Amino acid sequence: MSIRFDGQVAIVTGAGGGLGRQHALALAARGAKVVVNDFGRAAEGQTMTAAEAVVREIEAAGGTAVVNAASVTDEAGVAAMVAETMARWGRIDILVNNAGILRDKTFAKMDLADFRLVLDVHLMGAVNCTHAVWPVMRAQKYGRIVMTTSSTGLYGNFGQTNYGAAKMALVGFMQTLALEGAKDGIRVNCLAPTAATRMTEGLMPQAVLEKLAPEAVTPGLIHLVSADAPTRAILCAGAGTFERAYITLTQGVHIGTSADTAEQVAARFAEISEREGEIVPDNGSAQGSNEVGKAMRAL
Repeated sequence: MSIRFDGQVAIVTGAGGGLGRQHALALAARGAKVVVNDFGRAAEGQTMTAAEAVVREIEAAGGTAVVNAASVTDEAGVAAMVAETMARWGRIDILVNNAGILRDKTFAKMDLADFRLVLDVHLMGAVNCTHAVWPVMRAQKYGRIVMTTSSTGLYGNFGQTNYGAAKMALVGFMQTLALEGAKDGIRVNCLAPTAATRMTEGLMPQAVLEKLAPEAVTPGLIHLVSADAPTRAILCAGAGTFERAYITLTQGVHIGTSADTAEQVAARFAEISEREGEIVPDNGSAQGSNEVGKAMRAL
């Protein structure tokens, strides 16, 4: 049975190119009305912005879309985007937080202004957009939100401390939002894409870039915003391959609080790290429950 979004409204940020464009095109092709948000200006010699071009593309294929040029870092602009969408279509079912930038340098050489800027766009941009749609989704008892995280946030990547910090922060944001939204039918997930976009031009060989077409990621996004979407999932996608990432907790070892506890932690670190029996906690209290439970049993 095909996944459809007839009668639904989606906002996709950073949708003027790359992943965002593919997400917007796919959602529209499956029946959604789409707000194509992109802060980009028209390129030199062009008569329309990238977002306007995407809207034209959607309309030419028989879909429905509108342009929005608000920066996700502009809280008032984002609020206006949501208000305009509600006035036009009366609901918002899907939010895809995709907008992003790169300011790559090793931490030793990084200007903290660039660190803050990347956090502002990726993290606070997603916060601004999510905060604006949250009451709408709560009131309609339905919503699907996706944060665009990254393998850099999950596992690290040389020269991207700012980007990695922002992308891992989005995972934590997602984890708690999913818990808070569950009672109102709001499901929140993360997508960790590997794709060739404007941000990755020149960073990979051409043969690799061809395999990493953005459209190879979008099917994962479609599932994450569907009626049958999971919640609190981290879906990784690239080159047509899809994986799941998890944040796990080992069973650990109760050592106690003696004078040599630090030395015992060092001596038993391999045992502490043993992954047999590890869990994916349902929420943050699982860590404390495990620790206190072991302490009580040691009495």
